[in-house]
Amino acid sequence: MVEIERKFLVTSNDFKSEAFKSYKIKQGFLNSDKERTVRIRLKEELGYITVKGKSSANGLSRFEWEKEISEAEAESLLKLCEPGIIDKRRYEVKANDHIFEIDEFYGDNEGLIVAEVELISENESYNKPSWIGEEVTGDVKYYNSLLSKNPYKLW
Repeated sequence: MVEIERKFLVTSNDFKSEAFKSYKIKQGFLNSDKERTVRIRLKEELGYITVKGKSSANGLSRFEWEKEISEAEAESLLKLCEPGIIDKRRYEVKANDHIFEIDEFYGDNEGLIVAEVELISENESYNKPSWIGEEVTGDVKYYNSLLSKNPYKLW
């Protein structure tokens, strides 16, 4: 139940033509404390509740537990979330043995596009697609829980 991932800024929209899947995500945070976050996510008609622990010192890994909930449960829980609901479209792109998840943000985070790749170990090698830019792994301002409080439009 440990998530290991690297996060990058995206430099062009070229990823869209490479995507094999895309879907809307709406998410909020019941708790956005840096020690632990509790996220409610609505991904199309599927709901999820996710608990994440504090990130490691290098920002690469942290505890993550997730459970599927109904769409109605997710909608109800989103109403209880802290202010600052995240609205985005996620694209999935296969790059050799890895899947990059690219989030194109809307609303107060319009203009921000971030890619993540999940790894099996912190030093696992992977190939970066041409549209990958600066690595922002561990930079907390790119965490969705902080984007909900300090959106991209205010930077």
